[in-house]
Amino acid sequence: MEDVKATYSIGKELGRGQFGVTHLCTNKSTGEQFACKTIAKRKMQTKEDIEDVRREVQIMYHLTGQPNIVDLKGAYEDKHSVHLVMELCAGGELFDRIIAKGHYTERAAASLMRTIVQIVHTCHSMGVVHRDLKPENFLLLNKDESSPLKATDFGMSMFFKEGEIFRDIVGSAYYIAPEVLKRKYGPEVDIWSIGVMLYILLSGAPPFWAESEHGIFNAILRGHVDFSADPWPSISSGAKDLVKKMLTSDPKQRLTAFQVLNHPWIKEDGEAPDTPLDNAVLGRLKQFRAMNKFKKAALRVIAGCLSEEEIRGLKEMFKGMDTDNSGTITLEELKQGLTKQGTKLSEMEVKQLMEAADADGNGTIDYEEFITATMHMNRMDREEHLYTAFQYFDKDNSGFITIEELEQALKEKGLYDGGNIKDIISDADSDNDGRINYSEFVEMMKKGNPEPNPKKRRDVFV
Repeated sequence: MEDVKATYSIGKELGRGQFGVTHLCTNKSTGEQFACKTIAKRKMQTKEDIEDVRREVQIMYHLTGQPNIVDLKGAYEDKHSVHLVMELCAGGELFDRIIAKGHYTERAAASLMRTIVQIVHTCHSMGVVHRDLKPENFLLLNKDESSPLKATDFGMSMFFKEGEIFRDIVGSAYYIAPEVLKRKYGPEVDIWSIGVMLYILLSGAPPFWAESEHGIFNAILRGHVDFSADPWPSISSGAKDLVKKMLTSDPKQRLTAFQVLNHPWIKEDGEAPDTPLDNAVLGRLKQFRAMNKFKKAALRVIAGCLSEEEIRGLKEMFKGMDTDNSGTITLEELKQGLTKQGTKLSEMEVKQLMEAADADGNGTIDYEEFITATMHMNRMDREEHLYTAFQYFDKDNSGFITIEELEQALKEKGLYDGGNIKDIISDADSDNDGRINYSEFVEMMKKGNPEPNPKKRRDVFV
C-alpha cells in the first residue's frame, strides 16, 4: 500500500471516535484539503475488527459518487495504521445547526428529511444498511446556508441481501430500533433511526428518553410515542402520521425509504414531483448508455484493473440480481432487481438499459459488463486508471491511438459493430491530426459525463 504521507500532509485533529482519529489533511501537490481518518492497528484486536475496517472501505468505495454521501478519495496502510482520506465536511454537524436554531418550520424539516431519506434509499437500493444513523453522522459540506448534507461514518454498515437477518446489537442508544434489541433485524432499522431524528427535528427532544441506557431501551421496546407534550399539539397531522409510520415497532409494517419519499408530508409542496425515483444504479446505467463506444471500451479496461475493495459492493449487487446464480443477468432479472429497489421503469427503458450494458449483444449482462456499466465515473479521474486504459489502446507505444489500434481494441472487447471508427476518433481528436494523444484521451474520458443525478435536488436549507 502507498504511504499516505507521500501524497498528503497531516494537520490538526478534527474529531475522534472509538477506533479512529480524524485529522485535516492537505494534498501536497494541489493544496486541496481533505479529512483523514486514521485507525490504529493495535486497536484492531480481533479478526472481526480487521474485517470491519475492510468492509467500511469497501462500502465507502461502493457508495462514492452519490451526491449526499461523503466521498472516499483513497485508502492507505502503513505498519501502524489504516488511513481513509475523505471529502472534508467543513460545515460541521447537522445537529449543531439544529441546536443553534432550536427547531424550524415543518417545511424545512420536510426538505431536510427528504434528503436524508434519499440517502437511505440510495444505500438500501445499493445493498447497504447503515445501522448507525443519527444527526452526528450527517455533516454539512461547508458553512453556506445552502450547504449540501453528507452522510458519513459507515463503520457499522453492512452489505445485505434480501431476507438476511442480523443479530448483533449496534447503534446509538436513542436511535436503536426495537428489533435490534431483540437481535433479529434487517435494513428497516435505518428507517426507525431517521424516524427518531424526525421526531427530534420537529420537537427538539428524543421520543424515547430515560436517565440510563437501560431505561432508554425499555422505552424503545414499549414503543409508545408521545404526541401530547408541547409542541406536538400544534404540529400538522401529516407530520405526526409520518413519524408514527416510521416508528412502527413491527419492521414489516414500517414504511420503506421509497414509501417515506412518497408520503404526502415529505413530498415537495405536499405532492410528489412527477418524476419517478431514480436509484443509483439506474443513474449510472443511464449515464453509461450515453457514452460512446470508445469510452465503453476504456471503461472495460479500467474495470479490469480495479481492486477487489473497489468493486466488492457492485459484486454483491450483481449477485443479488442474478437470482438463479447463472453468472449472467437476464432482462427479466434486471427488471425484477430494479423493481425491488423501488424503481419504476417502462418496458422500453429496461430494454434500453439492457442494451447499454450488454456489450457483446448476447441478450444478457455478464459480471464484467455489469461492473463496467455501473462503475461510477469517479473512477475515471484516477490518473493511473486513465493511463492504463490509454496504454491498452496504444498498442505500439507511440504515444498515439490510431484508427487501426482503436478498431483492434474494440474487436478485442467485443464492442466493434462495423461502424465508422473515423467518427469516434474525430470526436475526440481536437488537433485534427487523425489520431489521439494522451491529453485528448483524458479530455474525452472526462467530457460529457452527465452528473450522476441530473434532477436538481433543491439542496437543504437548515
